[in-house]
Amino acid sequence: MKKTLAAGEILLIVLIALFPLFGTFPYRINIFLSWEGAYRLYLGQLPYKDFGIPLGYMYWVVPAVFFKIFGPYMITLVKAQVFLNIVAGLSFRSIMKSLSVNPGVRFLSVLLFIMSYSFLNYWPWYNHTVIVYELVALAMLMKFLFPVSVRYRYWWLVLSSVFVFFSFFTKQDGGGMAFMICLALVLYNAWSEKSWKQPLIFVGAFLVTGFLMIAPFLKYKFGYWFNHGQPPHISRISVADIAEDFFNESAWIRFYILIIALLLLASVKSFRHFFENRRDMIFTLLTLGILTEAAIFQTTSYIPADNNIFFHSFAFAFIFSLLALYLPIRFDSIRIIVVAGAGIMLWWSNVYWKYISKYVVKEPAPLASTDGVVNKKTYLIQKPDSSDVPMSNWRVPSIPVFKKMLLPGPTIDGIERLMKMEEVKNNPHPKILNMSELTPLAYAMHYNLEQSPEYPLWFHKGVGMFQQQTDMFCDRIKNSYYDVVIFEYMPFLNNFYPFQVRDSLMKYYNRVDVFAAPRKPTVQAWVEVYVRKRT
Repeated sequence: MKKTLAAGEILLIVLIALFPLFGTFPYRINIFLSWEGAYRLYLGQLPYKDFGIPLGYMYWVVPAVFFKIFGPYMITLVKAQVFLNIVAGLSFRSIMKSLSVNPGVRFLSVLLFIMSYSFLNYWPWYNHTVIVYELVALAMLMKFLFPVSVRYRYWWLVLSSVFVFFSFFTKQDGGGMAFMICLALVLYNAWSEKSWKQPLIFVGAFLVTGFLMIAPFLKYKFGYWFNHGQPPHISRISVADIAEDFFNESAWIRFYILIIALLLLASVKSFRHFFENRRDMIFTLLTLGILTEAAIFQTTSYIPADNNIFFHSFAFAFIFSLLALYLPIRFDSIRIIVVAGAGIMLWWSNVYWKYISKYVVKEPAPLASTDGVVNKKTYLIQKPDSSDVPMSNWRVPSIPVFKKMLLPGPTIDGIERLMKMEEVKNNPHPKILNMSELTPLAYAMHYNLEQSPEYPLWFHKGVGMFQQQTDMFCDRIKNSYYDVVIFEYMPFLNNFYPFQVRDSLMKYYNRVDVFAAPRKPTVQAWVEVYVRKRT
């Protein structure tokens, strides 16, 4: 039975991860960043030397490797995420296995992890990749804490520290919390085994890894891109914001803490004995650490929404491991697993229902219906925005780099007009500034990406670029440096593409085209095409 469940876990992890390869995908907001960073590494460019980024470069390593294997296409990013989802699932399973979680509870926890976390993530994004590296680090740390063989035990501790730094060098907040969770576990284990060299090895390996990965770039503007020496100096950590989100929105986290507290009160007869029980104490510290991380992560890394829901599976595994001690239920029973598995699928039906609802649910009446039918969808008379592009008018472009991607029809039409422009078509080396989400145009249009330590990977002012870069682009536009400038105008977002650059374009260049940006709704952003003023 145990072998069957183990095989089922691996099969679930792999099959669900492969699911996205068989579909087409609406162009996702912010995916431009994933593509361009991976593309620059694919071309052999170096971060901080050839372009600037305000975080570590580990986020783009896996997509760049997949670009080398499959080519720099948008669908390759999905393939890279398939790999990351498999790694995440196997790492979570390994953590549960090292903690000797009941096989039935472990199977259900893996199912929950897949449905609640992995299934939703079919595009790579740094707020997800940072957790993948953390899961790998935790899996390796568990192999150190609960070794099968002591021969290579300390190598697992070193490797865990290396992947913790990979996590930190993907995103500072998530990686920093991963470091704190792992360090807490190592310190407890060092106390338990009376071996204080363990935290020294862990911290030492972390620092050595950091030195090896950072030192080669210190001669460039490494510190600048981490907002060193630049105003404004605003911390991403706000205790007030964290408290607001925790007490106002985090119902599941608060619920899990309550249940865990009650179960611990019922099960712990002697705190001393509990503290000396390595397995129980490590499992408790890990679960509470993950819940704490999730509570903070939702505030410091708020895009996309719900990127902190990795906590569900950890809390579920811990709670049901305790319940298994008291409930007259065999969690490794096929009947229990089937019923509980069906319950998990029902619980998380929102992640897959949208894919099957169109085949089983009758098309609802139009929102603006006035024919007397009143229901949830028609009680308000809402006139649809005629300038918005409904999903029925999104299609796959014929341009190879956008293969299997759905874009609004007007966006595709605008791209095709852009590629036929004289400044592009008849210019073997056009100078193009692309301040839009359509970064794959660099590959489609065969123009060179600018390289310099001052050049930002993306153009969100105060995040990916600062006033120095804004002034640089405005000066270049004033001096007619670019043949074509592609600018995405998003008036509802705060300088996502700096408004000051657009003001310079309106003054010194001619706007020759405007079309819908690849966003939903499309009425919130427009791609503008500018060319030099002809004298």
